[in-house]
Amino acid sequence: MKRTIEFLTGVAMSLIASVAAAGNFSNPVIWADVPDPDVIRVGEDFYMVSTTMHLMPGCPVMKSRDLVNWETVGYVFDSLNDTPRYNLDGGTVYGKGQWATSLRYRDGKFYVLFSPNDAPYRSYIYSTADPAGKWELVSRTEHFHDSSLLFDDDGRVYVFSGGGGIRLKELEPDLSDVKKDGLEMIAISPDAGETGLHEGSRVIKHNGRYYAFVISWPAGKPRRQLCYRADKITGPWEKQVVLQSEFGGFPYVGQGCLVDDAEGNWWGMIFQDRGGVGRVLTLNPCRWVDGWPMLGDDEGRVPVVVRKTTVDNENAGVVASDEFDGSKSILWQWNHNPVDEAWSLTERPGWLRLKTSRVVDNIFVAPNTISQRMEGPVCEGEVKIDISKMKKGDVAGFGAFNGDSGLLSVIKDKKGTWLAALESSVALGDKTHEVSGVSESEKERVKLSGKSICLKIVADFNPGCDKATFYYSEDDGTTWNPIGGEFKMRFDYRRFFMGTRFAIYNYATASRGGYIDVDYFRYRRLL
Repeated sequence: MKRTIEFLTGVAMSLIASVAAAGNFSNPVIWADVPDPDVIRVGEDFYMVSTTMHLMPGCPVMKSRDLVNWETVGYVFDSLNDTPRYNLDGGTVYGKGQWATSLRYRDGKFYVLFSPNDAPYRSYIYSTADPAGKWELVSRTEHFHDSSLLFDDDGRVYVFSGGGGIRLKELEPDLSDVKKDGLEMIAISPDAGETGLHEGSRVIKHNGRYYAFVISWPAGKPRRQLCYRADKITGPWEKQVVLQSEFGGFPYVGQGCLVDDAEGNWWGMIFQDRGGVGRVLTLNPCRWVDGWPMLGDDEGRVPVVVRKTTVDNENAGVVASDEFDGSKSILWQWNHNPVDEAWSLTERPGWLRLKTSRVVDNIFVAPNTISQRMEGPVCEGEVKIDISKMKKGDVAGFGAFNGDSGLLSVIKDKKGTWLAALESSVALGDKTHEVSGVSESEKERVKLSGKSICLKIVADFNPGCDKATFYYSEDDGTTWNPIGGEFKMRFDYRRFFMGTRFAIYNYATASRGGYIDVDYFRYRRLL
């Protein structure tokens, strides 16, 4: 495995160097889970939002100067509290929460609109003058699934939303609610050729025309990106398939948005389902052909390498190491709302302390699991954990976390302290997504004697792989021992609906009061 990685790393680094030297970039432009993108340009800066559902803080806001190198600059909200289930109380919100957010800019302010895919089914609208700063709640409107805000030239405000027939509703100019007696209609109806999924609206106005990006998944055919256009917002709307392409060993690419740059070039940011890593982003050149925004290369395929001027940004990226020597890194997200009094960066400076705050049965209902994305093609994460203050019944560790998880769990019981390599899978109930069952198999176990342990996960997302391998060290990383064999990572369509993530966790199964201290999280993208 190590020799394979070293060989592939050398090949990939040579390719990346040649691409960079030519002033190009390669797709996927972000090989990590960044689904449902909406991208806008304000001056020479680009901003993007994406879906992170049950993770907190939520609705990450990313910034770029070139559409290639992205930096997370903030989040729209710290927590959601529509139901106690956001606190893992009486159920869960896995796969719910913030979903398919629309991002727009008007008169010096940024706006987002999203709907939790869950009861009470009411949308959130937030705004700010500084997307890296604090966002203020504007209103809670009716539910708009897969929504797209549109600020029209005459000052009127609309929302396109829904699946199947795409609905159009008018909002009050101040976005306080749906406008009484405002425009309301089914704007776009799928024709006989669109018998499957038909949703994911992203609507813009260009040269006096309205353009709506909608994905389509006809029965028995690959997913594809449609564009509808109309001279009036009420229609009639014409349809064109603007991208239908396999890419990188996967059968389709589809769902995203259009954006122009300051030089007048147009681009399509479109995500692709790519297995265990999640939904990755592809950046496609756009050619306007007879008034249609056709995406991809001259043959309509997602290009592997694209000629484009890029701006170096040493802070760019969606995953990063953390020495826990200051404020919490912006890239970490909690699983559901955190228990703030149960974590600290100050009680032991230079370490992240995670305290047990609730007695639970398993990781899927445990508060204060903290996580970051994984990246392809191959990446690794490493942590060092002080386990000396764990209590009997405590479980802590480092995992490849999803609805199906591979876990390196330190378990303290009456016989001592153990490291177990586990494969754990959760079943969720229908109504409140309560955890209705957890199946767990132990692949290997070793007894620990020291006060600290180093844990490592290597994740390989090359096509046909999606494998995680696990290692531990009891001598501060001098010697690494494999444990548990390979774990198959999967994209979870039924429960979490996101890619696998690095996760650090600590929970109590017997009594509260124990804690762990995490010295560092060190990350490397190997290819």
